[in-house]
Amino acid sequence: MITDALVFLQSWYASCCDDDWEHGYGVTIDTLDNPGWRLEVDLVNTPLAGALLDRRVVERTEDDWVHAWSDGIHFGGACGPLNLGELLAAFQDFVGNAVSPCD
Repeated sequence: MITDALVFLQSWYASCCDDDWEHGYGVTIDTLDNPGWRLEVDLVNTPLAGALLDRRVVERTEDDWVHAWSDGIHFGGACGPLNLGELLAAFQDFVGNAVSPCD
C-alpha cells in the first residue's frame, strides 16, 4: 500500500511542477515527537485549491492512528509511526474524490 501511495504522491507532485509552483509550494513530510508523521501538501495554484475535507479521525491504539483534513489551502495529516502509508493513501483518496491532478 505505501508503495502505490508514494508513487501516486510523487506523480502528483511532478504533475504540479511547472517551473513556478514548486518554487513557492510543495509537499512536506516530517516526524512528530509523540511519535508519528506529519504531512502537508500545498493546494494553492492546483486544481485542488479550495477542495475541503472534514477532519477524518481513525484512532485504533496509542500508536495506530490517522488524522486527515483539508482547509482548501493545504491537505494536512498526521499519523502514528507505522501509518505513513495509510496517510499517503488518504491523500490519494482525497485527490481521487476531489478533482483531477495538476496536469
